[in-house]
Amino acid sequence: MDVSTGGKYRLVFSADGQSAEFYGKYLEVTPYTRLVWTNDEGGADAATITTATFEEINGLTLVTVHDLYPSKEALDEAITTGSSGAMPEQLEQLEQLIVHQRSR
Repeated sequence: MDVSTGGKYRLVFSADGQSAEFYGKYLEVTPYTRLVWTNDEGGADAATITTATFEEINGLTLVTVHDLYPSKEALDEAITTGSSGAMPEQLEQLEQLIVHQRSR
């Protein structure tokens, strides 16, 4: 992962003999406040754009995530296949990373 504006990422998750690959590029990286990236596994014309913002409120961090799908059909497919279902696990991992970084 090259987490910089214009940088690219590629992630491969494997479990039970199955694997899923996710890749794209970072459109905007504003440290500690905002990340915007593409999800290009559906092809350049079918890329979903994800925006994540981070806001500190009373010592806690509010994370807001928005996905912009290229079409209603792409949104319906994401809902049907449950491709957005991994978000809770991803946020738990993010929390662990932040706690680890703060404890350094």
